[in-house]
Amino acid sequence: MEIIRIAETGGKIVNTELLARAETVHRQLRPQIPEDYAGRMTEVFAAGAEMVVCLNEGEVAGVLVFRVTLDTMTGKFLYINDLVADSTGRGKGVGKALMDFAVAEAGSRQCAAVQLSSGTQREQAHRFYFREGFTIKAFSFSRAP
Repeated sequence: MEIIRIAETGGKIVNTELLARAETVHRQLRPQIPEDYAGRMTEVFAAGAEMVVCLNEGEVAGVLVFRVTLDTMTGKFLYINDLVADSTGRGKGVGKALMDFAVAEAGSRQCAAVQLSSGTQREQAHRFYFREGFTIKAFSFSRAP
């Protein structure tokens, strides 16, 4: 398995070909992304997100979208927006490879923590996060404006 950067700090897309190939896997988690995937992801990157993919035998097997941010509670932390392994290859270490990347990236950027939110219905993902050492620190609330 190989982790490849797609977009890095500052919103710069460094691999447009792999960005296009990542769409199918990414939509397994985020089907609501507008039809113009590249356009939406360009906006997301411009707002501070970065992206890597995990390649397994040359195929996109997983996607990680994250950002490094700062708040009053934690200080500097790496926030995982999206972490998804292709449904046809789950259980083969793709999620772990992406999580290991996120944790190492957080360490190299002197972050105090790695954080993420996960939908309440994603029980299989929750088991994975617990195995990876995550704990539930808060509830996330949302409403329309």
